[in-house]
Amino acid sequence: MDIKEILGKCDHTLLKQESTWEDIKGILDDAKKYHTASVCIPPCYIKRAKEYSGDEVKLCTVIGFPNGSHTTECKVFETKDAIANGADEVDMVINIGELKAGNDDYVLDEIVKLREASKGKILKVIVETCLLTEEEKIRVCDIVTKSGADFIKTSTGFSTGGATFEDVELFARHVGPEVKIKASGGISSIADSEKFIELGASRLGTSRIVKIVKEQELL
Repeated sequence: MDIKEILGKCDHTLLKQESTWEDIKGILDDAKKYHTASVCIPPCYIKRAKEYSGDEVKLCTVIGFPNGSHTTECKVFETKDAIANGADEVDMVINIGELKAGNDDYVLDEIVKLREASKGKILKVIVETCLLTEEEKIRVCDIVTKSGADFIKTSTGFSTGGATFEDVELFARHVGPEVKIKASGGISSIADSEKFIELGASRLGTSRIVKIVKEQELL
């Protein structure tokens, strides 16, 4: 697979708590140079990133991150605020406790409200697969399909595990045809990136692929 094709599916990500504006500018510059799908950065930097990059880079940010336990009202506010500041895409974390308790209607209602708040922007739903049973993963595929969200996303990268080939395969079998898949968390090689794409991922949440391309001077 051509490296440019892989880069074009990467949400070039920097969500570490200690990230500074200088760090964020660095990944924005990388995104311009290597033509990544977007950059995924903390909400506090979206406005400055928009001013810095204009429309050259798609801006993605996170909502209810990383635990998903914010109230729905809080997540709706975060979503509207992020879009007002220039976000093109939002990646929301579901309320994992409510899913595990069997409160599927709560989870669906929350995603639907964020779908409405995102006003046609791309909405990705982070379900944190490492905390879910297979039965819960299948249920959440159905929930995301019913919600009208654009993507189901494996992981925050802040819990006990990241994306696995098995989870992306499972998603591909159980989400509706209109729902795309984002593999995120722990993607550390070009070979793994290719495998995730082959299994059905349309996006990859990673900081490492651009780093590899730079270090190995692949472009």
